[in-house]
Amino acid sequence: MAQQKLKTQCCIAGGGPAGMMLGFLLARAGIEVIVLEKHADFFRDFRGDTIHPSTFQLIYELGLLDEFLKVPHQEVEHLEVVFNGISIQLADFTHLNVAKPVLGLMPQWDFLKFLQTHAAKYPSFKLILEAEVTDIIKQKGRVTGITANTKDGPLQVFGDIVVATDGRSSILRKKAGLKVIPSGVPIDVLWFRVSRQPDDPAQTFGRFDHGRIMVLLNRDSYWQCAYLIDKGMYPQMQQKGLEAFHRELSEVSPFLANRMTELKSWDDIKLLSVDIDHLETWYTDGLLCIGDAAHAMSPIGGVGINLAVQDAVATANILFDPLSRNKIVTTDILRKVQNRRTFPTRVIQRVQIFIQNGIMNRRSLAAKHEKPPLPFRLIKAFPILSRIPAWLIGIGVRPEHVKTPEKK
Repeated sequence: MAQQKLKTQCCIAGGGPAGMMLGFLLARAGIEVIVLEKHADFFRDFRGDTIHPSTFQLIYELGLLDEFLKVPHQEVEHLEVVFNGISIQLADFTHLNVAKPVLGLMPQWDFLKFLQTHAAKYPSFKLILEAEVTDIIKQKGRVTGITANTKDGPLQVFGDIVVATDGRSSILRKKAGLKVIPSGVPIDVLWFRVSRQPDDPAQTFGRFDHGRIMVLLNRDSYWQCAYLIDKGMYPQMQQKGLEAFHRELSEVSPFLANRMTELKSWDDIKLLSVDIDHLETWYTDGLLCIGDAAHAMSPIGGVGINLAVQDAVATANILFDPLSRNKIVTTDILRKVQNRRTFPTRVIQRVQIFIQNGIMNRRSLAAKHEKPPLPFRLIKAFPILSRIPAWLIGIGVRPEHVKTPEKK
């Protein structure tokens, strides 16, 4: 089968939040974009489903908020934790100065489908599904395109700039030889669902029980649950058996005890191996990495999605001018993206590491804390302090705003 070749201004590898938001913003501004997504659709379970207040604000700036709010979702005004029986309102989003001061819970496939639907209205946007990117193409030392395997055969896509948004296991960053700097993370997370009953608690919240930590996200008809375990502990848990795991969960969240049999096998439980890392340099000549491809985040606060979307907005703002004028996107321009986004990324990663190593380390909690850790006690004593974690989670450091125009 003959190899197909395509040419575009911006080639984006990966159809997640960063890739779809970037593709939408550039196509909206009249830039030719091709997005390649290796799956046949966006439907994947246990992906991050949070829509942050800053993302609602971006949708508002695009004039799409009223339509977006019609997509089924839940809205969280406060985050609560229960620490050894003591309830604490950890974050209060209602005071944030944005169009929609709530944390939204929306299946990621619905969010991505929304972006795709609106991007597709612009003739310069093209999404290719079932296109697995395999390598970069270089000419005279510059990345000029990618190769991919598709259902229709091999494909080459050439672009004035290639943007890698292909996640924490990015093929493109590996092929480009970009250096990854890891940070030690002491936890992994088990994701699973159990049904929600009418007399269950209404709020989304976390439970801390003598070193055991569980987060429950209210998804209306079910709880999406995250259970923290020591890194590498999962095989030992499996050896102890599913019934032992049921008992452990029932002790942490007693109101779920009558539903543990819904977890019929370990296949109903998804292991998320938690990593925090970042690229030393996010780019090489002709190639830029953003989102998880540039910086893998912990699931704490669901902030990885927020940072990915913010990266995409900053990238669109910076790339629009040279692409609209058919200028070469130099490494100096790509450096502007990294310089813009490194500070907020590193701040959030350091906060996550502090939380994981101190507040959420299971052994630390079991050994040291019968009472809530000091940050929790301060928020309990001074509720106004709950606005600080709300700002960190909901807005973040250096929020971005849409500066690209819409080409009518």
